[in-house]
Amino acid sequence: MAAIKITAIVGSLRQDSYNRQLALHTKQLIGDQAEFALLDYSDVPLLNQDKEYPAPEAVKRVRATIQSSDGIWFFTPEYNHFFPGVLKNLIDWLSRPISDSEPQVLGGKAAAISGITPGMSGTGIAQDHLVTLISLLNMRVMNQPRLTIPNAAQQTDAEDRLVLTTSAPFLERQVQAFLRFIKNMK
Repeated sequence: MAAIKITAIVGSLRQDSYNRQLALHTKQLIGDQAEFALLDYSDVPLLNQDKEYPAPEAVKRVRATIQSSDGIWFFTPEYNHFFPGVLKNLIDWLSRPISDSEPQVLGGKAAAISGITPGMSGTGIAQDHLVTLISLLNMRVMNQPRLTIPNAAQQTDAEDRLVLTTSAPFLERQVQAFLRFIKNMK
């Protein structure tokens, strides 16, 4: 069987965001069990149908990455009980057909969701909104387990680096479940 390829999409563009740090912890846990890479989409413009065809180069690049992936792992913060606008914009681009003869790239892809936030909700509300959207786009969502980490400050060290004191076993469980989920889809 070919190696599993997972693309991580972090809902925050901030370089040291908690969710980016969570994605990097996930990459360490996955190790050589799968190829795991964070998607850089900071150059993807706002969706504008006047500029949809041909798609901007940044959009072509992220679409190609998603097309070649077996699974997509979303790491989302929660902004005002929702996932961030930059993530919605990316999903909007990915949800559009590539051309008259090529469909959108998210359909049928395995999806996992995790999130960490300084607040008490643990990103659960944002994740529920995200599940609604990506289910509509025909992604195959692994609904259990999902990881929601509240009170991020309790999971960081003095330099605000994520250490995942109490959440590490839950992340490990999610890693193993997603790898099985993807293998079962192949």
